[in-house]
Amino acid sequence: MQATQLHPLWRDYPALQPELQQVMQLMDDNINISDPAITAAILDMIHSGGKLLRPAYCLLFSQFKPTERHRMIALAASLETLHTATLIHDDIIDDSKLRRHQVSIQQQFGKDVAVYAGDYLFVVVFKILSHYSSSFRSIQLNSANMEKILIGEIHQKDRHFHTEITLADYQEQIQGKTAELFALSCFLGAYESGQSELFANRANKAGMAIGMAFQILDDILDYQETSQEIGKPVLEDLAEGVYTSPLIYALQTDYRQQLLPLLRKQGQITLAERQQVQSLVIAAGGVIKAKQLAKKYTNTALRTLKHLPDVPARATLLQLTQQLLERHN
Repeated sequence: MQATQLHPLWRDYPALQPELQQVMQLMDDNINISDPAITAAILDMIHSGGKLLRPAYCLLFSQFKPTERHRMIALAASLETLHTATLIHDDIIDDSKLRRHQVSIQQQFGKDVAVYAGDYLFVVVFKILSHYSSSFRSIQLNSANMEKILIGEIHQKDRHFHTEITLADYQEQIQGKTAELFALSCFLGAYESGQSELFANRANKAGMAIGMAFQILDDILDYQETSQEIGKPVLEDLAEGVYTSPLIYALQTDYRQQLLPLLRKQGQITLAERQQVQSLVIAAGGVIKAKQLAKKYTNTALRTLKHLPDVPARATLLQLTQQLLERHN
């Protein structure tokens, strides 16, 4: 088969590359739909340069004891398919024009095609799981995870433009939106490879902390980078009413009185005003505080990983997780 171009992140992890290539190939192989527009939309999304972090964590946690690799690759593919489906639906809800520096499916093909594409990928998730799961529990876990993702998105929607949002509210919504899928990826890798319940639960704990840190860092980047660097308009989430940790921290300072008039503009806030919010949040120390929060979760993840058996996969997990804390995109 022709090798898929992986994200540059994986240049430092050559041992993982062949299995990640197989994840992508298996996703391609399971896209069997007659509509060429939907097929093109899905394949564009799959090959748009995602990091494949969730399947990578699944594969790494499956390497602590010998197991049938094709089955683990298939489960990893189901996780990335689930993640892709949620991204497509996110872009529809947010009316996002860009995803990973490229035109989003809903912008390029229209909302109808995007809805069908996302729905079809949910079907593919269960098609893969039904063939490769060792027990019904994996399917149950994926179903429960979809529910948690949806609840996280609903919580976020209910708090749109809510200037009284607390840090606890924010942590609750990013747990559902992002961290639950990281936790599931780590858990499935451990559980489906035949590890003990204790080991699988430790993997779940590590994945939850990794996912929390990952999302907090994503939100920090919105306040640090330009639209060209992050692949979407600067503070697009802010304009949609999604308030994240840097802003929440800034609203707890004396800068609140300068921020509130700008936030009251809600969806009418201009790009120049967004940039003003960005400057105020940085001046208020919101980004520094958010980085400290991300560091706390990353340290929790690293401590949990260090208690795993001393095999090559543990060293890779530690290196990868540390690298995520320092990423700039």
